[in-house]
Amino acid sequence: MKKALKIIAIVLFAGFVVIQFFRPDFTNPPVIQAETLEATTQVPDSVEAILKSSCSDCHTNETNYPWYSKIQPSAWFLKDHIDEGRRHLNFSTWNTLEMRRKRKKLEEICEQVEGKMMPLPSYLWIHWSAKLSDEEGKILCDWAKAEQVRLETEPAK
Repeated sequence: MKKALKIIAIVLFAGFVVIQFFRPDFTNPPVIQAETLEATTQVPDSVEAILKSSCSDCHTNETNYPWYSKIQPSAWFLKDHIDEGRRHLNFSTWNTLEMRRKRKKLEEICEQVEGKMMPLPSYLWIHWSAKLSDEEGKILCDWAKAEQVRLETEPAK
């Protein structure tokens, strides 16, 4: 029994070492300033601070990769979350969206924040400072709703 456990431990350790050589690419895509949220949208300082501390790592092309992004298999998990986050909403490519998609994304921001679905609970395990207080959630949601109204009244381009 001891011999079997020892062999299993050695195989697991060897597997852990081997997977360290298979790393995902963590190169951030370029940021084109004309495509960003800030390029055409008024983002108050309070909202910008919330977006930066709680949203930008997964929802922009300016991700700051933490120490655990260098350790497998957590790096694969992290890369998948970032790719999925950018796919759903990327503030670095905001101005590439059609007006109706922007309005829908703003609505979804509010739904996700009010439902406490964002930031992801798994992200908050290590990034405690990203947790939104009720007040921060209200600020973000109020801004999203006001921006939605502004976009609805803006003439189509």
